[in-house]
Amino acid sequence: MASSSVSQRRVALACHDLWKLYGPDPRRAMNAVLSHGNDRERQRAALARSAHVAAVAGVSLEVHEAEIFVLMGLSGSGKSTLLRCLTRLIEPTSGRVLLDGEDLEKAGRKRMIELRRHAMGMVFQNFGLLPHLNVLDNVAFPLRVQGVDTEKRYARAREMTELVGLSGLEASFPNQLSGGQQQRVGIARSLAVGPQVWFLDEPFSALDPLIRRQMQDEFIRLQKMLRKTIVFVTHDVQEAFRLADRIAIMRDGAIVQMGTPAEIALSPANDYIAEFLRDIPTLRAIKAADVMQPLSDTGRPARTVPATELVEAILPMILDDASPIGVLDAAGTLAGQITTGRIAELARHGRA
Repeated sequence: MASSSVSQRRVALACHDLWKLYGPDPRRAMNAVLSHGNDRERQRAALARSAHVAAVAGVSLEVHEAEIFVLMGLSGSGKSTLLRCLTRLIEPTSGRVLLDGEDLEKAGRKRMIELRRHAMGMVFQNFGLLPHLNVLDNVAFPLRVQGVDTEKRYARAREMTELVGLSGLEASFPNQLSGGQQQRVGIARSLAVGPQVWFLDEPFSALDPLIRRQMQDEFIRLQKMLRKTIVFVTHDVQEAFRLADRIAIMRDGAIVQMGTPAEIALSPANDYIAEFLRDIPTLRAIKAADVMQPLSDTGRPARTVPATELVEAILPMILDDASPIGVLDAAGTLAGQITTGRIAELARHGRA
């Protein structure tokens, strides 16, 4: 998805200069850091002198409505801490978090409980299912906490159970389910409340590779149907590039590079990012829409591909007459074309 199409959407979630420090006196250390304004080098020096650690270091970002925003990084990079700061499951040391324009720093305990129950959906690596409840009761549980009447909550729970492909298993208990099925229950439960923003922290990392791939497919299917605003945490670069509309790559609590998969794949910010991308099949990271050119005046291309597919555009060029391939947008309208010259340009830069 091109960044321009994302940027035209409403901002659903944002944070500005967000910090989370750990150490003996975080507030005092934070004041010392902030006294240096936006000078990151002097901020880091002040932090080092204070004997504190920044799990989140001056992060600013915006997540747009209906996009999948992926936080990616190695273990200890700060991605999970950042997610928890965005939900105030962990209290930030400094900075602002805005949910649909509401400043969460000003939200009291009662308001935060209300937001977590109604506006935020959360899925974690640990499925967190209640072992004494069956599938249907697990999915209905957050609605029970909200006080939704029995008939409505079970109707909603059945709807969500069917949505994630667990019809027929409503009476099963967690210990009777596979890992992938348990995670589907967790996903259904988090969706039952109809969240504004859906937070997922390494939701598939505990699964076997084949099941993990299947759950990614399921996640893509659900997003096409539901168009949720999603913050998704992963350390798996291939998972990030497969799922994301935009990616923020973190290191030492800070964002090193942020952009669409294509922007990052085609223009890594530094050697650290390039090393991340070493094992990524770039043709899978780049979509046809990312590299298409304006249509020529010679007429409509004989072949077309969806905007999401690049490999399908390249293969006919290799196997046939190298004619331009048309690119269709989501509405099926011809939006541009890909030529052999554009593919050769990518190859010369070592990115195809």
